[in-house]
Amino acid sequence: MRNKLFISFFCLLLSLSASAQKGKEKKAEDKKPESTENVEGLVIVPADSALVRKEIDPLRPAKAAFYSAVLPGLGQAYNKKYWKIPIVYAALGTGIYFYIDNNKQYNRVRDAYKRRLAGFEDDEFQDRLTDDGLIEAQKTLKSNKELSLLVTIGLYALNIIDANVDAHLLQYNVDENLSLKPHYKIDEFDKTGSFGLTMSLKLN
Repeated sequence: MRNKLFISFFCLLLSLSASAQKGKEKKAEDKKPESTENVEGLVIVPADSALVRKEIDPLRPAKAAFYSAVLPGLGQAYNKKYWKIPIVYAALGTGIYFYIDNNKQYNRVRDAYKRRLAGFEDDEFQDRLTDDGLIEAQKTLKSNKELSLLVTIGLYALNIIDANVDAHLLQYNVDENLSLKPHYKIDEFDKTGSFGLTMSLKLN
């Protein structure tokens, strides 16, 4: 008797839940936008719709790259990634520091070698380096100077690329209708687990 009452009560709850769900679906259908208008880079929908009005500026990545080319870090400020500005200047400052230091050392060694060729004594490197040693030191310091310059130019280019990519990603469409989620599944037969990725696409 109790089982019958429980089953009857359970069926009643299911029917009420189903009717309530149908009512919600009907209301959602009534609230669907009657029309949408696509303009270049712009989606316009009624105010009561669940969709969001989103503007896309196709020139934004180019602007960010141009600003960073004119002044390193300005593109990052344009993208509102202010925390990257100190990193940009620290990287460029390090490259410039090593270039200046290697250039200074190279000039010292070169001037000392020129003095020896002119017949004068070199007080700075006289007891430490021979003529051949000064030649090798010039080659090494010149190579380090050129490498520092290339690294600095690379960091400058990286600053431009970073601003451009950031501007692209800021306008990237992240929609709940398209999702990629990891999942863990247990096999019912051998009770082993497996990892995987689930990709879902909801079409309205």
